[in-house]
Amino acid sequence: VQLVESGGGSVQPGGSLRLSCGASGSIYGDACVGWLRKAPGKEREGVAAVDSDGIASYADSVRGRFTISHDNAKNTLYLQMNNLKPDDASMYYCAAYRHESWDPPCTILAARYTSWGQGTQVTVS
Repeated sequence: VQLVESGGGSVQPGGSLRLSCGASGSIYGDACVGWLRKAPGKEREGVAAVDSDGIASYADSVRGRFTISHDNAKNTLYLQMNNLKPDDASMYYCAAYRHESWDPPCTILAARYTSWGQGTQVTVS
């Protein structure tokens, strides 16, 4: 599956952005999809993930500020980011991995993801 992110940009602290991720094929029925980020000099970090039922999980650092959602009809994943902080500045990636109903809940652990987009840059300053 091909994933393409958009929506990154530069905002001031406290500002908002909404990232979008389009998929070349429908993946939300049997996959975990998520947003992860990588900043220079830092480890790759999971931000949020959601399963086909809309059950979401978040990193502690973004819970309450970020919201992950998907629109099955548009085959698009979103990440609404509010109250952005300088520490949120990073390259954000959309990613996915196959998930069966009997698997554990979706995780934000980066190592679990097998399909990745090219990323979209978010700057907060």
